[in-house]
Amino acid sequence: MLEILAITTPIFLLIGAGYLAMGTRLVNREQMQGVATFVLYFALPALVIRAVTQNPLDEVLQPHYLLAYGLGSLAVFAFALLLTLGLQRKPLSEGAIHALGMSASNSGFIGFPVAAMVLGASPAAVFLALNMLIENLLIIPAALILAEVGRQRGAGIATVARKTLFRLIRNPILVGLALGLLLAVTDTTMPRPLAQAVDMLANASGPAALFVIGGTLFGLQVRGMMNDVGQIVAGKLILHPLAVLGVFLLMPEADPALLAGALLFACAPMISVFPLLGQRYGLAGVSAATLMVATLAAFVTLSLAIGLMKAYGLLPTG
Repeated sequence: MLEILAITTPIFLLIGAGYLAMGTRLVNREQMQGVATFVLYFALPALVIRAVTQNPLDEVLQPHYLLAYGLGSLAVFAFALLLTLGLQRKPLSEGAIHALGMSASNSGFIGFPVAAMVLGASPAAVFLALNMLIENLLIIPAALILAEVGRQRGAGIATVARKTLFRLIRNPILVGLALGLLLAVTDTTMPRPLAQAVDMLANASGPAALFVIGGTLFGLQVRGMMNDVGQIVAGKLILHPLAVLGVFLLMPEADPALLAGALLFACAPMISVFPLLGQRYGLAGVSAATLMVATLAAFVTLSLAIGLMKAYGLLPTG
């Protein structure tokens, strides 16, 4: 147990540092947003570029991982839609945002730092690149397209899909992934000063990302929303990892290393921009409260998941 806490406690101490910095007014919202912009536009793209260029391409592009993690995430997404639309009779926009919260992990700001401490920075960066493909090209577009169709009643789904995908392809992390793949495919080596700059930016991504998450949590309220909040949090922290595990176990000769990485990322709370996306569809309070509860609860669920993975031999016990 002490070994597990030694892994998870530093992560949540960094989150606490960001929360404390906001609480003591050492930094304000604008300054915290500046750190978030640095992480999103510089540190995480550099991390993805390094992962793709410093590892053999056949080790980066793992079709079994993409298939298993993608199908597991889609299964949870579909379940959430069935629950919210079919059983609870919620509007399409609300159901789509609930589905997004349950099936899209905060891979960059929490999944990677956790995986880096457990598995090492290099394999964690490869998993980050794979997850960014699944989340930014599959789960997030599906949720936003459905939410927009629900909000713009009468709008053609093809028009909404085209506009949504056009916004998503400008995502800086996907741009970094494309650059990294281009360098890897053409066997181009970056000049040493540029490579060192990319390396320095990549090393800054984990701590800065966790600090931003802590600052984001400051001031969020949970009152009066516990039914929806509890439903989304349980879906994300329990159902999503179980679904990913289930798909992996159905695949022949599942690689334990890939399964370990997939579970660590699936156990992360929902994407950090969840409140911003929820706000667009009238769910600002619920989505913000959900992010706070899920991030705090993840301290327990991640510790439990790491303990179980060690017990079943997916992670080294030493």
